[in-house]
Amino acid sequence: MPANLFSLDGMRRRRTGARREADRDPDFARKVARTPGGEKLFECIQCGTCSGVCPVSEYMDYTPRQIIGLVRQGFRREVLSSRTIWLCASCYACAAHCPAGIKITDLMYALKRMAIAAGLFPARFPTPVLAQEFYKMVKSKGRSTESWLMMWRFLRTQPLDLVKMTPLGMRLFLSGRIGPGTERIERRGDLKSISDRLER
Repeated sequence: MPANLFSLDGMRRRRTGARREADRDPDFARKVARTPGGEKLFECIQCGTCSGVCPVSEYMDYTPRQIIGLVRQGFRREVLSSRTIWLCASCYACAAHCPAGIKITDLMYALKRMAIAAGLFPARFPTPVLAQEFYKMVKSKGRSTESWLMMWRFLRTQPLDLVKMTPLGMRLFLSGRIGPGTERIERRGDLKSISDRLER
């Protein structure tokens, strides 16, 4: 990890360490441990192997090892509002090399779901917005329409960039690559019933 990124991260942890003690959620670690992927949370030996093999750890505000440590200490808001869980590349390198057999990638997905449910993801960060819009579209129509998905992504995160993308959108529309409508399946009510039951 480059020295400047490491020092900035260290400064952040030193600056927030005293303040967040009062924000600890004593039940957070147990809740995470009960989710798929979190079963071995308390077996982590904090060796740092996951952080060492992660291809995107240098861009994270907390390394995977630090995220696990923060989860176990109960710093719910700190974890769920971090960029780390959204930058996970889902390559499973961490899980493959973890000596404790922790499914770290699955743990990151569990934390993403918790962050969306709590509305704690980073503001104007595109990845959680894409996840939300994709889920809403599939739940209501049974399929995703990429052009509409990207439009909602830009409207919610970078509306001015949507204007910049207009020429490309027009070229794709005129060439028949995208259309004005949305894709949908038949019997959408059945799909909604299934997803509603899964959410309970």
